[in-house]
Amino acid sequence: MTDLEQAAEAAAPPRPQEWAWATVGASIGPLGIAATPRGLLQVIFRAGAEETEAAVAGLTRRMGTGPVTGPCAARELLDRASAELTAYFAGRREAFSVPLDWSLTSGFNRRVLRELAAGVPYGSVVSYQDLADRVGERGAARAVGVAMGSNPLPVVVPCHRVIESNGGLGGFGSGLEIKRALLSLEGVLPEPLF
Repeated sequence: MTDLEQAAEAAAPPRPQEWAWATVGASIGPLGIAATPRGLLQVIFRAGAEETEAAVAGLTRRMGTGPVTGPCAARELLDRASAELTAYFAGRREAFSVPLDWSLTSGFNRRVLRELAAGVPYGSVVSYQDLADRVGERGAARAVGVAMGSNPLPVVVPCHRVIESNGGLGGFGSGLEIKRALLSLEGVLPEPLF
């Protein structure tokens, strides 16, 4: 392919890709979830009407079409992800088996998120620096923090399990109360008194 052909392809609107959307009730509030036939694509916290509208609009632009509402392969994966998330929040599931669609992340962020998903099990935590070391990027703790903040698959790719080297919680884009609740659910932190 010539440079001109590559530039034309990059400038072309995205090819429509099948995807589906649903909302799942959880102890931390509603989650919005999206899936393609390849796997779970996105999880958002606090999926009220406004947040859902914004997320669906963003995915519609990115995917080249709106969500499918009828039966389809994406819907089947979405149903599976919904069931696994429901079981997780009920304390009946510690690991997710639904396939993941990694297309909303790339490069260093994808490497870090894949390592997190594969190497930090339920009930454990890892420091930002340790995660950087695991992917061969010594001194990249802050970059790991950026990767956690851009995680399109929170809970399933457990960015809530990443903490500061000194044991502090660190940050969490959706609020530290959600991070605390997830770590409490997994037995890492005690349940809040209030």
